[in-house]
Amino acid sequence: IENMMVTLSNWDRWGKEDELGTLNLITPKKRRQAAALVKDGVAVSLARDVIKNNIDGSPGFVHKMLKTGLSDEEIGSAGDEYCVAYHGFTQTHMDALCHYATNRGGKKIIFNGYPQDLDQDGCKDLAIDRMGPGYVTRAILVDMPLLRGVEWLEESTPIYVSDLEEWERFAGITVSSGDVLLVRGGRWAKRAKEGPWSYGRTGAGLHSSVLPWLKERGVSLLVGDAVNDVQPSGVRGIGRPIHTMTQVFIGLPLVDNGYLEDVAREAAARNRWEFMISWQITSVPGGTASPFNAIATF
Repeated sequence: IENMMVTLSNWDRWGKEDELGTLNLITPKKRRQAAALVKDGVAVSLARDVIKNNIDGSPGFVHKMLKTGLSDEEIGSAGDEYCVAYHGFTQTHMDALCHYATNRGGKKIIFNGYPQDLDQDGCKDLAIDRMGPGYVTRAILVDMPLLRGVEWLEESTPIYVSDLEEWERFAGITVSSGDVLLVRGGRWAKRAKEGPWSYGRTGAGLHSSVLPWLKERGVSLLVGDAVNDVQPSGVRGIGRPIHTMTQVFIGLPLVDNGYLEDVAREAAARNRWEFMISWQITSVPGGTASPFNAIATF
């Protein structure tokens, strides 16, 4: 991992002031390619329905009514407010590149060499509002349970490069620059049948040896149905090497807790594992994350 911090670094690749990282790989040509994939006009959400309860080892989504419209003074209108901590194992969210840092000479550094400069108002650099308004590109779904002929991967199952390349052969498709990579481990299918658990302690996910492959293929955004990293990671002293390396050194944003059950069903019905993906970023100044309400269109 320490060697990868040098060999996989994208610092200065798109200039010293860059704050987009691998989102730069989503070019106008890539957007046109993605639009051409729409054949049926079927749209599927990649976001999990909000989980209000404090379960899965994560804080819940707090929903409070401010107006019910039941009194004469409220003229029949209703209003509410939401409070949510996105980082965790339940809410679907996209991490900003300021979310993770590394130590260099006793100082905390984030992607592209920016200092981790933050206060109560949020991150000064690489915050979610610096990552563009939204994107359209090609997405590729890797459905590991389907490949293995199971409903889901068991807890702590690592996914290796050999698995990803076996999927490419199965699907007849190759991951290329600017693609969004969606990796389904079946976490939500398992949870629906067996109940919630703290995925941060034992969960299927990518092994750290996949990191050079992600950079080589030019993945622009990585989406998992949990925290992307296999848990436990197997790397001494680094609990989430996929998170640390992608965000701090490669500049590859992550989406945690993506809901990939519906898109897996639609892809399997068509035997087609590439499709257009589109998402808008909620531009919170200084924010470390955005809700990820992405749409896959076949």
